[in-house]
Amino acid sequence: PVETPDGAQARARSLPAPVTDVAKLCVCDLLVAQCDTNCCCDPDCGAEDFSLFTACSVPVVTGDSQLCSQKAAVYSLDVEANPPERIFKLIDQVNPSIFCIHATNYKQALYLKSPEIPTPENFDRLLDKFGGSTFSAEPDSWNLDTDAQNPPDTNETYRYEYGAPVHTEDAFLRLPSPVVSSWCSDANPAGFLVNQATKCIRSVSVEKCDSIQALSMLFYINSSILASAFQVNITVQSIVVQSQNGMRTLLNSSDVLRLPMVLDGLCINAVLGVNYHITHTDTGEIIEAAAAFVLGAISKETLSIEQSFEISFTQENTQPVPLSGNPGYVVGLPVRAGFRPQGYPFPAAFSSSNKHSQLTILQSTSTQDCLAAQGARAPVLFGYNMISGCKLRITAAMKCQPLAQTLLDVLKGQSFPEYVASFGNSQAQDVLDWVPITQLHISEQMISNPLQSSCQIPVSLGIEVKWTKYGSLVNPQARIVNVTATITTSTLKQLPSGRERIIPVTSSVVFTDISSPAEPGYKAWPTINIKLPFDFFYPFV
Repeated sequence: PVETPDGAQARARSLPAPVTDVAKLCVCDLLVAQCDTNCCCDPDCGAEDFSLFTACSVPVVTGDSQLCSQKAAVYSLDVEANPPERIFKLIDQVNPSIFCIHATNYKQALYLKSPEIPTPENFDRLLDKFGGSTFSAEPDSWNLDTDAQNPPDTNETYRYEYGAPVHTEDAFLRLPSPVVSSWCSDANPAGFLVNQATKCIRSVSVEKCDSIQALSMLFYINSSILASAFQVNITVQSIVVQSQNGMRTLLNSSDVLRLPMVLDGLCINAVLGVNYHITHTDTGEIIEAAAAFVLGAISKETLSIEQSFEISFTQENTQPVPLSGNPGYVVGLPVRAGFRPQGYPFPAAFSSSNKHSQLTILQSTSTQDCLAAQGARAPVLFGYNMISGCKLRITAAMKCQPLAQTLLDVLKGQSFPEYVASFGNSQAQDVLDWVPITQLHISEQMISNPLQSSCQIPVSLGIEVKWTKYGSLVNPQARIVNVTATITTSTLKQLPSGRERIIPVTSSVVFTDISSPAEPGYKAWPTINIKLPFDFFYPFV
């Protein structure tokens, strides 16, 4: 309804009086009962002090900068006067921003409201109010039926941002999860680009299994996802039937919905797990959605079951790459790596020799034979220092150059990467999220050998990964900032014919946390041994 001018004036007169007098505010007044230099709003300063000022350190003093209109205290110096004088003005300042507060009519914001402490008596009420995915902190009188006033436009284009709930025609895409306890709550919305995996407990009854919505496939696919001019239907990708002893069987056809029903005292076709897979464009528009189901049977004795839910996102025309964290690396997950092929401005996935796009090292075998260990690789796990190796038996019949190339392939693999992802979820198109691998070569003398004196073979590969804690101190994220791969070669010399030697070949990985504090005894900053006045930090402690 349109508010009349008289009503607006009456409402303005009923507003609380301002609690801040800008004429009495002074942020540069630090000394007690003393005049602060160049502090024009300091009440301890007089005309003699102002005559010595060179400028006003705080020329304008305001209250809440978000208000559309407010009083402002303006201070300046009249240097032409003899002696110089301070000039004080109280003006009305207008906020040029269109997003400003016209009136502070929300009285609850003028004081601190103590939160309600949960008790056995009010726990259920607080859980109903705050236990959902969203809740309102505004008074009940402010709850307006916005959906009725602003009906959704069916032709609106939905381009999602990271973490935004995936909307459907009735609400949002559900990803059940435990809230307070381990019991399932269906109020958890799936966030865009947020890969999740949850498990929760669901109360069941065989007699009512056909009427429990959470046990039916329709509950998870009957709502279409809001995308662009059309709605994206959730298709059934696959159906796996799990027997009571845990054996799973993939059904050949997933076109027919299998709804829960009671048969011979069992509730069959009950949903035990759902795996969503969402395909989107690079602009954040969802174009395809599929769900894979795990169905099972529930006996009469069963009062509750454990359900598992998972959702993953893949950009169109790209291959899904397993992540090692979101965003920072998780200890124990593989270090992601890649190389920059010709014609591409960003690191790309590995070739078929390493389909998982991971940094790898030589994998030790039971035979410890370097020539037989070719192709055996182990992924480098973040945070784990690793060492592996093999033994090389050199005879007089071996040629130097083929042997050196073979050992290099054993140490580095067929396709050694050029870049390492700085974060566990770095995307290939984000150029700045990829750290180049610095490759060094070190040569050292070795014991005599039956090959040519000028021949050198690689005998070790050492990889050092430097990482740091990135982001908030409360929840720091592991970020790789530097990777160095050092190849050590040894010179081979002639031995009498018929002799042979065994040379150890090693590969190692070391992780160094460069964000760690200085070691004891190391003074990172100089120490100043002085005594400050007792009121130096007044009024602060």
